[in-house]
Amino acid sequence: MTDFVSLPLSPALLPGLDALGYTAATPIQAQSLPPILDGRDLLAQAPTGSGKTAAFGLGLLQRLDPAESRCQALVLCPTRELADQVGRQLRRLATGIPNLKLSVLTGGMALEPQIASLEAHDPQVVVGTPGRVQELARKRVLHLGVVRTLVLDEADRMLDMGFEEPVREIANRCHGQRQTLLFSATFPDSIRELARQLLRDPVEVSVEGGESAPDIEQRFFDVDAQFRQKAVAGLLLRYRPESAVVFCNTRKDVDEVAGSLRQFGFSALALHGDMEQRDRDEVLLQLANRSCNVLVASDVAARGLDVEDLAAVVNYELPTDVDAYRHRIGRTGRAGRRGLALSLVAGRENARAEMIAAAQDSPPPRENAPLATGRPAQPAQAPMTTLRIDGGKTDKLRPGDILGALTGEAGLPGPAIGKIVIGATRSYVAIANAQVGRALQRLEAGKIKGRRFRVRKL
Repeated sequence: MTDFVSLPLSPALLPGLDALGYTAATPIQAQSLPPILDGRDLLAQAPTGSGKTAAFGLGLLQRLDPAESRCQALVLCPTRELADQVGRQLRRLATGIPNLKLSVLTGGMALEPQIASLEAHDPQVVVGTPGRVQELARKRVLHLGVVRTLVLDEADRMLDMGFEEPVREIANRCHGQRQTLLFSATFPDSIRELARQLLRDPVEVSVEGGESAPDIEQRFFDVDAQFRQKAVAGLLLRYRPESAVVFCNTRKDVDEVAGSLRQFGFSALALHGDMEQRDRDEVLLQLANRSCNVLVASDVAARGLDVEDLAAVVNYELPTDVDAYRHRIGRTGRAGRRGLALSLVAGRENARAEMIAAAQDSPPPRENAPLATGRPAQPAQAPMTTLRIDGGKTDKLRPGDILGALTGEAGLPGPAIGKIVIGATRSYVAIANAQVGRALQRLEAGKIKGRRFRVRKL
């Protein structure tokens, strides 16, 4: 099976497939959808970017009864970022299902509005993180007793983050005869044991990558540990990727490397778990809209990170195991594009480098790392800058209102305006660097939709 036409899908799902441009199935979809649609439990090994969200999304939406206003499907994700991403894709897949209520319930957000929404009307589909879903279920505002489909997405990451106990409690609250779909990039013993206890006679499928094996050029660079920061800047200046994620093993390194790269002229931002959720969201937004060209991140903060067309991944320090290395570099080389993975290797990491190289068909070449000596004459700045507008959906703002204010009264050319994102109380617009001053001045002096809003540059 390589297309969706041969599957017994509900006609209500076809508009969603059209909206996402899906025609041919990826390997994970081809292998998993027939047993999912047949009602079987599933244990699937599938990496990020393989198309697994559409696979379990079509399955859970197929089983929904739109007339029943109770929670019928639950998707658990390790991070808020992944939950938001899954929620967006499921909403698009459900385009043809009228009056569907889907709620994304995660930590890092105010609890009271989530409780109020659940008390007003049960969602038919919930996507959430284990801690918040457990909390809402214990408060008896989220009712899971009739859940027909339970999905554990990136289950290995959930266990790594200490969510095993909440996952087990949540599963026990769901219907005893539910369908359970477990997706994991790796199958350690802990995942096998969890699957043995939660799944019933599962079909097991495994794919190595997405539509095809990712094309990622990998290189190792020897460096003296004291010169790592200069080496990271040297690599980025040599290869000049349009966008890159630099992975660090500690939060302290994340902050220090981001600051160092800014000194070398990069539009670099830090992302780690100690940041406030709104700040993390704004950092990811700036990376997505090309206002930041280097994101420096810890593994935990970057879980679920899915950036279209990420040009390069840099390992400031090698991770301690092969699976973590594969997970990091798998964020580049998506959708048939060629990716680039550059890793620094200090003396004490030689054993890690040899272990990673031994797991490859051909080991990555090694050479001495180039060291940046100072801020270049032409810094590698991101092409856009983000403006934050203190108004959003609650003010009935739409993207067209912001676009109209910028191209009309402010007189900006259309190509100077990038992505526009409307949040509940704040909105964001990316502006070409050369036009930022003009856009900011005009928006502060003028009006959007007949009203004045506070505007500032991030």
